[in-house]
Amino acid sequence: MIIVSELRSLNREQRAAFVASFLGWTLDAFDFFLMVYVISAIATDYHSKVKDIAYGLTLTLMFRPLGAFIFGRLADRFGRRPVLMADVLLFSALELATAFAPTLTVFLILRALFGIAMGGEWGIGSSLVMESIPTRARGVVSGILQEGYALGNLLAGGVYWLLFDRVGWRGMFIVGVIPALLVVYIRLAVKESPVWRENRQRRNRAGFFVTFARNWKLMLYAVILMTAFTFFSHGTQDMYPTFLQVQHKLSTQMTSTIAAVGNVGAIMGGICFGAFSQRRGRRATIVMACLLSLPIIPLWAFASTPLLLGMGAFLMQVAVQGAWGIIPAHLNEISPIDIRGTFPGLVYQIGNLLSSKNSVIQANLAEEHHGNYGYALALVATAAALVIAVLIVFGPEARDAELGLEPVAQPG
Repeated sequence: MIIVSELRSLNREQRAAFVASFLGWTLDAFDFFLMVYVISAIATDYHSKVKDIAYGLTLTLMFRPLGAFIFGRLADRFGRRPVLMADVLLFSALELATAFAPTLTVFLILRALFGIAMGGEWGIGSSLVMESIPTRARGVVSGILQEGYALGNLLAGGVYWLLFDRVGWRGMFIVGVIPALLVVYIRLAVKESPVWRENRQRRNRAGFFVTFARNWKLMLYAVILMTAFTFFSHGTQDMYPTFLQVQHKLSTQMTSTIAAVGNVGAIMGGICFGAFSQRRGRRATIVMACLLSLPIIPLWAFASTPLLLGMGAFLMQVAVQGAWGIIPAHLNEISPIDIRGTFPGLVYQIGNLLSSKNSVIQANLAEEHHGNYGYALALVATAAALVIAVLIVFGPEARDAELGLEPVAQPG
């Protein structure tokens, strides 16, 4: 009821900003996760090893900080709305181009370029919506917004289940051009961030590098935190379909079903923990979600039947995305106002860069342990959950900060 009440409290312009940001992140993630489901098929087509194709995921993650910086700076200068439209068009076009990659080298180059475009969307979208909605609605909206990522994964799994056996991996990437249609909605329905419009009139606005110098401790802390967070999410998601296909020999349909069950859990976790964080605080709720994941890991990584694997996937993603659902609000609340279009997305994507070899690390660990992907998944997930819990305890919080003013929280 609280969730529904907060969403109903948004006016038309606020709802439009929320919908556009949510769909942007959903469709961005949809394009990214299409590849996750077809790694083994791409490897077969290019006569390569799974770990060689997994490097495409690494390149996407490695180049996302560059996109966050480029598009974030543009959004701070020219506004969230026009830059978001340009970004959506770019990542859709690159997804389509991937379908026609003639060689593995071209494929990897396109995935790197896709990473630049993907890196821009999250920071712009989250700042647009957080600057547009009332303070009391941030927790709920943050949880729903972040789970656009899980919904994108769910949609990719559905497309894989419905179309892969008919159209192959190249046909899957052609479907990835669909997000370009979102630009029409943004153009017609979304207004510019009121905080950006107001801040643009200030004469004493500090530049990016001046603001960075003043807040370097906060930036460093946020980068380390987001590195752990991205290990937590990508370490529990990216190689999971491969784990089901290779280690458990599950069919296309069963792999998609289990992945879908996990993503339903992710959506529920993100929304519920996000709403809970508005009452109990960002830090306490994140720690709770991370610690909750630890007793679930054995079921998630070492179960032997599809039913138990499905239960593990559901519960694990409740916890993982429960913690993640708080991040859009948390990063925007602690961000300096003059670089809010850049800061959240940049620290998030630098975290992705530093964790970008996760899929390769897990693939190598599995090979070293006789194809035991469960071992690799469990090791990364456990380490990430513990590191996040420790970092969050000693970090800042600005739950009720007015985003038109400088937040005063600093790392403790």
